[in-house]
Amino acid sequence: MLTHTVPTPFVQFLWNLFISIALVITLYTCNFYYLVFLARQKRKTKSVELKETPTVTIQLPIYNEKYVAARLVNAVCAQDYPKEKLCIQVLDDSDDDTFTILEDLVNDYKKKGFDIMHVRRGNRKGYKAGALRHAMSFAKGDFVAIFDADFIPPSWFLKKALSYFCKPEIGLVQCRWGHVNEKYSALTMAQALSLDFHFLIEQKAKSNSHLFMNFNGTAGVWRRDCIEDAGGWHTATLVEDLDLSYRAQMKGWKCVFIPDIVVDAELPVQMNAAKRQQFRWAKGSIQCAIKLLGDVAIKRIPIDTKVQAFVQLTRHIAFPLMLMQFLILPILLASKINLYIVSGLPALTILAYLAMGPLVYIMIIRGMYETSWKSKVLSYFYMVFYSAGMAVNNTVAVFDALFGKKNEFLRTPKFGIVKKSDDWRDKAYALPFTKTTLLELFFGVYGIIGIFIAIFSESPIFAPIIGIQTI
Repeated sequence: MLTHTVPTPFVQFLWNLFISIALVITLYTCNFYYLVFLARQKRKTKSVELKETPTVTIQLPIYNEKYVAARLVNAVCAQDYPKEKLCIQVLDDSDDDTFTILEDLVNDYKKKGFDIMHVRRGNRKGYKAGALRHAMSFAKGDFVAIFDADFIPPSWFLKKALSYFCKPEIGLVQCRWGHVNEKYSALTMAQALSLDFHFLIEQKAKSNSHLFMNFNGTAGVWRRDCIEDAGGWHTATLVEDLDLSYRAQMKGWKCVFIPDIVVDAELPVQMNAAKRQQFRWAKGSIQCAIKLLGDVAIKRIPIDTKVQAFVQLTRHIAFPLMLMQFLILPILLASKINLYIVSGLPALTILAYLAMGPLVYIMIIRGMYETSWKSKVLSYFYMVFYSAGMAVNNTVAVFDALFGKKNEFLRTPKFGIVKKSDDWRDKAYALPFTKTTLLELFFGVYGIIGIFIAIFSESPIFAPIIGIQTI
């Protein structure tokens, strides 16, 4: 029978820290449930039929995307929109074969009467934000649409998206991301569900209310006056889209999300590519928190808007907190202290279970997908492992941001992968292992040791909690 020992001051400190972390993570999770409630409010964004056809600039920021760049340009030039009302800017900072592909393609479309330009800056100063800021000086018209290289806008996109600028205060129309290769692997299925949660819960909830929502960097249309009034594109963070959208909303502009306009895109198929994307989002969010939360605090905006802005910009803090729990739990188990606050009930396990909330998430999935929800449940379990496994990668990102480390904007490589039979392994842009991978291997070994500690300390109920991140 397991005997419990009196904890040393150090072990007692770890215990208190573990409980505190569990409560913080639970609060972030409960906030997501609050957004689920808001997302279910029946509010439909109004649209109006265009009385006249406005001039629109379409900006395509591209860097070394030889497998997908032509697909994007062809889709944009296939828009059901008058040529004379379109200005297409191919913002090409590439230093590989992408340049030749785009130069030939742009010249072909110029001969067909398109107002399309191949913009070469000669450097990558400011990366994507720098390219967008540079191009604004010669953009045309009152609206600016932006697409990343891996997106495939449908031909009706512009006409439908522009119809939602029915009020002068609407500065951004953000559209939903579709997934052209969702079924490719467990990795793509996990990412697809995670993104659907973001769009169909978080973005929808904020669009339906006065909460701040973010631009997702692509598949959206801006009112030009909104960009300029908010101060234009800044290059201080890795997420220029989040930065600009928050500054715009603090100026009084409204951003709306339209779930009915879906723009297909290619999900990362290599784990290192997905990790790079997550790293950029995590670090950029913390950079924006440092940059913007002071202004959010002093602006005359509703208190719940301030709270939700804080939650959105700081939520990646959950990853280092998860990692701390992962490190602390085996130590507590090895110390043989009483982890059962109520006799026979592992209170910590219950807290962790509530934080993950599989039953609640399955109910949410059922509400999101209706007839196809059962096929998404497997994706949910993939997503649990995928999200937990990002703890080390995103913890490094968070600390990089907190300590002000400067990083190059590393774009997420895409390989033109659509069908299950497509392969990326022998293509250019495939990423090698990094130092972070070695760190993850260390934590994986630590987790295996932790699982054995849980079993041999007669607390096997904790083994699955350690096992999720270990796997």
